[in-house]
Amino acid sequence: MVKTISGIQQIGVGVKDAQEAWKWYRTQFGMDINVFEDTAVAEIMLPHTEGKTRERYAALAVNMEGGGGFEIWQHTGIEPKAPNFEVQLGDYGIFITKIKSRDIEKSYRVHKERGLNILGELYKDPSGNDHYFIKDPYNNIFQIVAEPVFYKKQKSVTGGTNGCLIGVSDIEAAMKVYSDILQYDEVVYDKEDVFADFAQLPGGDQKCRRVLLKHKETRTGTFSRLFGPTQIELVKVYDREPRKIFENRIWGELGFIHLCFDITGMDFLREECKSKGFAFTVDSADSFDMGVAAGHFSYIEDPDGTLIEFVETHKLPIIEKFGWYMNLKGRDPKKSLPNWMVNTLAFNRIKDK
Repeated sequence: MVKTISGIQQIGVGVKDAQEAWKWYRTQFGMDINVFEDTAVAEIMLPHTEGKTRERYAALAVNMEGGGGFEIWQHTGIEPKAPNFEVQLGDYGIFITKIKSRDIEKSYRVHKERGLNILGELYKDPSGNDHYFIKDPYNNIFQIVAEPVFYKKQKSVTGGTNGCLIGVSDIEAAMKVYSDILQYDEVVYDKEDVFADFAQLPGGDQKCRRVLLKHKETRTGTFSRLFGPTQIELVKVYDREPRKIFENRIWGELGFIHLCFDITGMDFLREECKSKGFAFTVDSADSFDMGVAAGHFSYIEDPDGTLIEFVETHKLPIIEKFGWYMNLKGRDPKKSLPNWMVNTLAFNRIKDK
């Protein structure tokens, strides 16, 4: 079996108060489907948690408009720390999460009417696509990007996760992970300049190189229709020495903690990553249990230490109280789930009063 990447399953977001943050993400980004939530001890992440097990709460939320979800993650055994410096464009790690919108002008207008912290105006990127930036109440920056492909029309003015912007020290070295292993094999643009659309970002007034990557082929696999097309933007700055966003902090503390891909073929992927110099740092080795969900997960680091997670999903709840679950083991890895089955995720929608 070879690997199949269905798409970006989720971006991990470390927060101090998961319930408060999740409500904000439901209201502003439509992340109202509760795929699972679980309170437990993170026992396998020792390489990234100073060798200690950590008590935590985690919830996976998605938007039926399409796109990846958020894994909303809260340390419950320690007080999670923010960076002790101002994170700037080009610092190593996930600086911005991209959120898809099929009507960018409407989403911009609605978010502005709601009084959200919009950084600047509606801009165009080097390829002429409209986008804008929002800072949430927890100091995380999101880029709302125009994306006409969606799964199912919702009331939300945005869809889910469409990718991220990652600071790197060497574009070519980083592409060994993002273009080769993760199959973002199309360069949309590769530009070097001081960019007007970055001007409102911390550190965005400096010269940088930015490379936007997409995948040429339509993703296949279990949830590929829901996740849809995604993009990765790599940024390298020249006029200062960047810092690691998670410098002197552990996985799960405040900010974007990892980029997660839904895959099948974990055994093949393990050997591929090892042969290319990016061996798994964490490997659950068997079916992990996240309360009502189960699967196999692993992690690698990109050349600058940014964490990439892989999840091979084995079981997901449809309606937990009735004992209804999706059993995903043994399916054809190239086939998407039928729409009716994906649509059952909507049974777990959270409705705020």
